[in-house]
Amino acid sequence: MRIALDVDGVLADVIISWLNYNNSIRPEISKHQITSWEFWNNFNIDRYDFYTELSSCWKNWSSIPTTEKNLSSITKSLTEIGQVDIVTARERSTNSFVKSWLDHHEITYDNYVSVIDGPMKADLDYDVFIDDSPLNAKKFLTHKKNVILYSQPWNQNLSENNINRISNLSEAIKIIKSF
Repeated sequence: MRIALDVDGVLADVIISWLNYNNSIRPEISKHQITSWEFWNNFNIDRYDFYTELSSCWKNWSSIPTTEKNLSSITKSLTEIGQVDIVTARERSTNSFVKSWLDHHEITYDNYVSVIDGPMKADLDYDVFIDDSPLNAKKFLTHKKNVILYSQPWNQNLSENNINRISNLSEAIKIIKSF
């Protein structure tokens, strides 16, 4: 079993770091107000500014919280049922910061794979994708891939039948064993 595991929004709650920055320079936004993938349009934030700022958050990687507790033991359990690769669409200049974050939190994985754009992940040869992006999830489905969607406020409007939705990463273990 080959498992593609996303970082931002699944392991790392980097949006919290971005919100801290955003709220210091713009009107305040809370995580629960981010109800769509392209939320920046709702707040008159330039898309490129958002992505630049999000990437900048990784420079201070040690301040980025995990999405939940015990990720180290959960990712270790995932590697016991298959090959787990970190598959991310992060800006390449952030890869060393992301790897430092993964090491710091003792996240177990086999390989680190970086792609230019999130939907490109669907072209990779994995049996299951664990991701939080509704755009990626739709693309995985069109490629007939198994999708586990990590619930976040920005993906709540996605209700495809073939998507397994989880609230915490440990739920993925049981789902993957059922494939």
